[in-house]
Amino acid sequence: MGNHNRRSASRIVRNAAAATAVAAGASAALATPAQALDINVPVVGNVSVPGVPNVPSVPAVPNIPGVPAEINNIVDTGQLSSQLPVQIPGQAQVARSVAPASSNSVGDRIVSIARSKTGAPYVWGAAGPDAFDCSGFTSWVYSQVGKSIPRTSQQQAAAGVRVPLSQIRPGDIVAYYGGASHVGIYVGNGTIIDAMQSGTPVGERPLNYMPIHSVVRF
Repeated sequence: MGNHNRRSASRIVRNAAAATAVAAGASAALATPAQALDINVPVVGNVSVPGVPNVPSVPAVPNIPGVPAEINNIVDTGQLSSQLPVQIPGQAQVARSVAPASSNSVGDRIVSIARSKTGAPYVWGAAGPDAFDCSGFTSWVYSQVGKSIPRTSQQQAAAGVRVPLSQIRPGDIVAYYGGASHVGIYVGNGTIIDAMQSGTPVGERPLNYMPIHSVVRF
């Protein structure tokens, strides 16, 4: 009877020790190799409990900006991280801050064509291509870029879209004097080009050379 009780106690202790060892070693199974565990049990003596088999290490999801903390650093099966969108810090801000550069290619073409007539004589009533009066010059230049505008300076000042002087850009038409009796083309850098008067060929002069009536754009 004594031996039977001793063997029963031994089995119970072995089972309990094994369960305890498994529970205690489970948390270290991912990082440490399996080892047998010796436990000294009173009356029975030393009990050798087999180690817990190694569990292959599994990569964790790295910290991904913009992903909730409860998802970061969890065990990855190889599918989760591939489906999570990765946001590069600052990327959206850069995209928002960079806007396409505005194009004034038509205005630049107008300026280029106008300058090609530098030195052409002023002739009242002439509208090019070899001689011009002021509004004949502006209307001819605009026609070369496919824009049809009125013939006289007053009509041009009335038909164009008015633009504040602070927003003037190359290619705009500038009307002068109280009755818009003269017009020229703004070429940039505070300068216009025009067919000014008899004896003065087509050329460039300061924007404020004469009293400004208005700035218009077609």
